[in-house]
Amino acid sequence: MLTPAQAARRALPSVDRLLKSEAVGDLIARYGRPLVVETVRALLDEQRAAIAASGESQASFDEAAFITACGAQLAAQTRPSLRRVFNLTGTVLHTNLGRALMPKSVAEAVAAAMTHPVNLEFDLGGGARGERDSHVERWLRRLTGAEAAIVVNNNAAAVYLTLNTLASRKEVLVSRGELIEIGGAFRMPDIMARAGCKLVEVGTTNRTHLADYASAISPRTAAIMKVHASNYSIEGFTAAVGEPDLAGLAHEHRLPFIVDLGSGMLIDLEDYGLPHEPTPHETLAHGADLVTFSGDKLLGGPQAGLVVGKKDLVARLKKNPLKRALRVDKMTLAALEAVLRLYSNPERLEAELPTLRWLTRPLADIEAQAARVLPHVAAALAGRAEASLVSCSSQIGSGSLPVDLLPSVGIAIGGGAKRRHSLAEGFAAAFRALPVPVIGRINEGAFIMDLRCLDDEAGFIAQLGELKIEKSIATENTEFTERIVNRQDAKSAKKNEAGETG
Repeated sequence: MLTPAQAARRALPSVDRLLKSEAVGDLIARYGRPLVVETVRALLDEQRAAIAASGESQASFDEAAFITACGAQLAAQTRPSLRRVFNLTGTVLHTNLGRALMPKSVAEAVAAAMTHPVNLEFDLGGGARGERDSHVERWLRRLTGAEAAIVVNNNAAAVYLTLNTLASRKEVLVSRGELIEIGGAFRMPDIMARAGCKLVEVGTTNRTHLADYASAISPRTAAIMKVHASNYSIEGFTAAVGEPDLAGLAHEHRLPFIVDLGSGMLIDLEDYGLPHEPTPHETLAHGADLVTFSGDKLLGGPQAGLVVGKKDLVARLKKNPLKRALRVDKMTLAALEAVLRLYSNPERLEAELPTLRWLTRPLADIEAQAARVLPHVAAALAGRAEASLVSCSSQIGSGSLPVDLLPSVGIAIGGGAKRRHSLAEGFAAAFRALPVPVIGRINEGAFIMDLRCLDDEAGFIAQLGELKIEKSIATENTEFTERIVNRQDAKSAKKNEAGETG
């Protein structure tokens, strides 16, 4: 005789029978047979394991509920891993959230390149093979004043290719105060070593003079390099050699002068009320022979590394076999060309380029939006936590102008320096679980959403009705608040008693 558990296992339908049902057929049409079969088998195995673990019969098999569970699991499995989020961290160029966003005109250019044949390496005029970098080189030359330009997949690659081409097995002079570490623990000395050149450190961490460079030049010196401190700042008793002086020294010894700007911008940010950031145009005017910078930071374009400068040196970079390994695809070129084209119309740039629009967004505009959004956030919390407006500071991010902060306004949930961190983590997790995850930051025990980069206000508000805060978090928040209030009441009573006694 069968035990209740054995009978329950035998009562489960076969995979083949379930696959013949109309509802599962709809799942197959949507997700494909292999994935549906795998999911059905996995969920049936879970049911058998649950029966075996309990040793007793389970409730009768609910086929409709089972198929619903299959659909939910299939939807979760096939959901894109790369998802849209709301960047309310206060960091405009957030490396972990994709850095610069592109305007619709750029997205349309990329879509056209993706869905149609294009003249990627074909000269339409001459009817022969062309050069893929030519699509953006003319714009880079126009915007920077350079003789030539090339594109690789990021700025680290641009630096790597430049050093490997010009200084392999030779020495490159760099100030000790410029041996930076960029995101992901990539360090300039490591890049130089991998490029096959020897780093020669000159000066000290805080002070480097022209004489330090001059005394370090030897027959094995291949280049002098200056690295812009885009992701840190050294203040106090400091000294650095200007680009014109370094260029003069390098050219006196017939050496190329290379400048890595890191972020790099094609316009003067001071014209928009922002702190100055060196541009490739002014760096080349100071005598640099090659300048490297990023496409996806302040420039506001796709991930790319750009090298602009002397025609003969750029030609040497193009001939390096590594150039092919580091080249970009047609989508990147389409996006970069479209972004560079925007810079030809400075009057429209602030309105067209999301990065510049967010960096220059007026504080009054953010305050007005925060006042509109706050009641909706409070309603979604339904008394489980308090939300309030707070003054905060946004930052540019991605190593750009690291010490310069932009005044902003955020919505804080919880708060107080003594409030437990776990509460803020719980609120942050709840907002990340929304259909379009909301990414904020935690500061002094509060979960803060900085609204500087909130473009889709309607979309943000519309999904707040799906906010789910775990009961344990809401309870913990209430109990903690009550403890604070009781503690404050006790302190007040003690003060009053002391006053009466006195």
